[in-house]
Amino acid sequence: MQLLLVRHCSADGQAPDAGLTDEGKRQAAALAEFLHTLSPDAIRTSPYRRALQTAEPLSQWTGIPFRVDRRLSERVLAGEPRQDWMDRLKDSFADPDLCLPGGESARCATERGMAVLAELAQTKAARAVVVTHGGLLTHLLNHFDARFGFEAWSRLTYPDVFEVEWPASPVARIWNA
Repeated sequence: MQLLLVRHCSADGQAPDAGLTDEGKRQAAALAEFLHTLSPDAIRTSPYRRALQTAEPLSQWTGIPFRVDRRLSERVLAGEPRQDWMDRLKDSFADPDLCLPGGESARCATERGMAVLAELAQTKAARAVVVTHGGLLTHLLNHFDARFGFEAWSRLTYPDVFEVEWPASPVARIWNA
């Protein structure tokens, strides 16, 4: 199965209800046109509004309904805002078991995301689009290629698309923002 792992388009914030900006809506339309050419036959998305709005144009273009899966939600680094969040995020890539109060470890986030991918692999889909968030996306990519870590996360674009073959293959970035 081919997986097209997508970071959502430009949004107006980080809260679950943050929607796409006007630029993000234009990006979503261009992304849908691009992904349509790859003939996906399944679409899964995070329940966050910005991810839904990223998946919706592709769903309309292809006629394939998307399925929402909360396991594709962004990883919560900590329960409360932190001044040192960037340093702690970097630390969490080095130590996947690091779990800040009220947060989720990188290992736990990866496991829940990989469970979605494993379930998709059990379907009849040949090519699936999975819309998620930068943090979870990077952890999923790291599962396939250990070179994906904090530095790769910092270079992600809105949107971004990576292609991998289930169960294991090299990661290929196929979106050029």
